[in-house]
Amino acid sequence: MTDFITEGNSVTFWIKIKPRSSRWRLLRNSSGELCLELTAPPVEGQANEAAVDFLAESLRMPRSAIEIVTGAKSRRKLFRITAGPAQETIARLEALAQQKGR
Repeated sequence: MTDFITEGNSVTFWIKIKPRSSRWRLLRNSSGELCLELTAPPVEGQANEAAVDFLAESLRMPRSAIEIVTGAKSRRKLFRITAGPAQETIARLEALAQQKGR
């Protein structure tokens, strides 16, 4: 299960990125870790930009509220979202991980 760290309105969590996938979706792998599948390639930060865009669009948050804290050149990235109540953000992420991909 993914551990969410909350501080005020900030939620920090790890996501494993899978670039060059056939679709875009957030899901949980067999160990419970959040995984984000993206069609973008891992070249020149394209997958990072796509990950931030996907989360911003899917969670209906401004892009500026989402940042990659660490792991910009790794497939496992630490994200921080600072927008609205932390528990609401966690609930939205959990709901997104349950949906089908696009």
